[in-house]
Amino acid sequence: MIKLLAVAFGGSIGAVLRFLIYELIEAKYHSDFPWATLTVNLLGSLVIGFLWGYFARTYVSPGMRLLIFVGILGSFTTFSTFAFDNFSLIKSGDYIYMVSYLLTTNVFGISLAVGGYLLSKAI
Repeated sequence: MIKLLAVAFGGSIGAVLRFLIYELIEAKYHSDFPWATLTVNLLGSLVIGFLWGYFARTYVSPGMRLLIFVGILGSFTTFSTFAFDNFSLIKSGDYIYMVSYLLTTNVFGISLAVGGYLLSKAI
């Protein structure tokens, strides 16, 4: 139950942070380009990489890691996790898995987004 609460609490923080960044960027830049999404995805990637490296040198409890990585960053952006997964595969030398993961995630992710959009229009 404690793990669930850690993820839920962290998720609420990440969601609010994402919303605030979206509001800030959308208020300043009125563009067709998704600057807000790009910002949270790139920022999330930077933060997850930084914290993963920092936590490798400093003890952080498993519960706190869960709150931060799964809760906050998972809610803030899933792209940070995607970036870190690919980095981990590169670091471990699993280049075939990395390329497969990269292509599968992007191709199927975009295809499913388009498919879901088309399905919503058909219903």
